[in-house]
Amino acid sequence: MEFCDECGSMMHSQEGVWVCGSCGFEKARDADSEADMVTTEGQDTDSGPVDMSEVDDAEIGPTTTVNCPNCGHDRARYEMKQIRAADESETRFFTCVECDHKWREDDH
Repeated sequence: MEFCDECGSMMHSQEGVWVCGSCGFEKARDADSEADMVTTEGQDTDSGPVDMSEVDDAEIGPTTTVNCPNCGHDRARYEMKQIRAADESETRFFTCVECDHKWREDDH
């Protein structure tokens, strides 16, 4: 990956030179420095869905003490995701270990 010396945008390769898509700046490619670059070309980036059918529920994520609004059980698996702006808290997603009911909690 190469970045433009003029505006800082990411450049792309075109006919032996690096070209900035934002400002048009061009610079020659350097085979020695490119040898150290890492690319995703040829890598398997999507190996398909993961089969979780034979994984014990106890092995899927951490659990916490929280009451399920559906069945009242007191344990649930949880995960936290940043779905709003970065300066706001994460949203907690729960799945009851008893009835598989799913719900979420946000800080208000």
